[in-house]
Amino acid sequence: MRSWYFNLVLDAPLTEEQKNTLDHLDRFHEGGIGLEEGPGYCGFLCVVDAETLTEAVADALDRFADFPGVLVRSVLLDHVDLAANGMATPAVVPAPSSVDGS
Repeated sequence: MRSWYFNLVLDAPLTEEQKNTLDHLDRFHEGGIGLEEGPGYCGFLCVVDAETLTEAVADALDRFADFPGVLVRSVLLDHVDLAANGMATPAVVPAPSSVDGS
C-alpha cells in the first residue's frame, strides 16, 4: 500500500449549505482529503492510501455518495502530483510558456 496524490475538481463552488453539510460528514474527516478553494476553483486535495491510483480515486469518490448536490467534474494530476506519485518522466513535461516559443 502507498499514498497517492491527486485533486478532485468540482463542477461548481460549494454553497454555504453544502459547506455546513461537509462539516458534519465523518468520511471527510478521516484524513486524506481536504477542501481547497480559490477564485473560480473548488476541489479537494487528496492523499489516499491504496494499492493503485485507480483504487485511491475510487475511495475518494466514494466519499461523495453522502454529499448531495456535489459533482466531481474531473480528477487532476498536476506536475507536483505526478512527481509525488513517481509518475513523472522526461515525456511528461510542462507545457511551453508561450505559443511563439519565446
